[in-house]
Amino acid sequence: MSLDNLRVAIVGAGPAGIYAGNLLANAVEEAGGSVSIDLLESLPAPYGLIRYGVAPDHPRIKGIVNSLHEMLDSGRIRFLGNIEVGRDVSIEELQERYHAVILATGAIRDAALDIPGIDKAGSYGAADFVAWFDGHPDVPRTWPLDAQQVAVIGNGNVALDVARVLAKLPEDLRSTEVPDNVLEGLEGSAVTDVHVFGRRGPADIKFTPIELRELGEVRGVDIVLDDADFEGVDPAAAPNNQMKIMLRTLNSWRGRELTGAPRRLHLHFWHAPAEVLGDERVEGMRFERTRVEGDRVVGTGAFVDYPLQAVYRAVGYYGTRVEGAPFDAARGVIPNVEGRVDGVPGLYATGWIKRGPVGLIGHTKSDAMETVEHLVEDAAAGSLTAPAADDVVALLDERDVEYTTWQGWLALDAHERTLGETHRHQRERVKVVPREEQVEISRADALARS
Repeated sequence: MSLDNLRVAIVGAGPAGIYAGNLLANAVEEAGGSVSIDLLESLPAPYGLIRYGVAPDHPRIKGIVNSLHEMLDSGRIRFLGNIEVGRDVSIEELQERYHAVILATGAIRDAALDIPGIDKAGSYGAADFVAWFDGHPDVPRTWPLDAQQVAVIGNGNVALDVARVLAKLPEDLRSTEVPDNVLEGLEGSAVTDVHVFGRRGPADIKFTPIELRELGEVRGVDIVLDDADFEGVDPAAAPNNQMKIMLRTLNSWRGRELTGAPRRLHLHFWHAPAEVLGDERVEGMRFERTRVEGDRVVGTGAFVDYPLQAVYRAVGYYGTRVEGAPFDAARGVIPNVEGRVDGVPGLYATGWIKRGPVGLIGHTKSDAMETVEHLVEDAAAGSLTAPAADDVVALLDERDVEYTTWQGWLALDAHERTLGETHRHQRERVKVVPREEQVEISRADALARS
């Protein structure tokens, strides 16, 4: 077939899905063809983990949102939200209506941490906590913050986000878009000490310099480091400038005097989680001290216990299974070769569901380009099956699916911004949390015109 009148569905409206749609539109147009692209999202609003997976006190995220907004606002991609693929419409039904389907469903669940006691009361997944403080519509409205001593397991940016939000004074979050129910919960928090534990040493942290710098600027928090964790660590020997900057930052904190701030943030290195202690709920945690042996981190046989009342595991994400698509449960991805899903012609994958939950926004763009290039190749070679059914919207209407649209998102966006303007703390926006309320606001104009 030629590239004229190509029809493609993308499942997932996070950065991976939006970038894939924009790159596909560009590639087809540059080849002199035409394409219609539908972006199907399970949530009523777009942007995925940018809206529901990043701490609300990151102003630089606004730039990413603005870029994604421009791509969807161009009119080249049709957004259809509040649609669960596998429930409201199946993969097979999408394949009947499109030449190709790209899965960009990402990874929103926490990876497992297989140690004794990890399932005790007071043990939480970082992804669940992030979803709560970001106002995800499908998580509880309250969160237990009755622990004074809290552990965060992990040395990546998600671990830092969780630690920072737990340690930060709630009044310093009032200017952000954090939902009111979250502010109320944080204002009642009993947290005094947040402990961040990593298996490796300071020279192997997975943070980014800006994340680490932000941590040192949190008001009302003392940062506590153990000099023993830095023995033999030389910033000048770091493999790159980014690591040199972060090691210098950590070293500068080691010389700080404790101020008696109301909260403390402890950064521990060379600690491998061994066991969560307690009878029915978290009462502490046992760690084995570690060291490097060649390229591996190994245990030393020395154990140390910490009194704790809550544990947050931030050891990675796990891919989201899509009903009707192949799934590699061991890796948490859809099995594929450079974006082509194994054994299913016309089905593609991009983003974390394709490669696993690693990499930043830049990786997402190059990853989407690889998938799009293969899709365009397959279309040009005539190996994609032509649609045999009508527009998916007709099917959704027939099933009374309350889907949302781009115009609906603009209405919800405007509503949230108005809530922020009239809020007692004068905020940029106040997120609407309940799904049914988001859908009602998003669909109000369409219903009025029907």
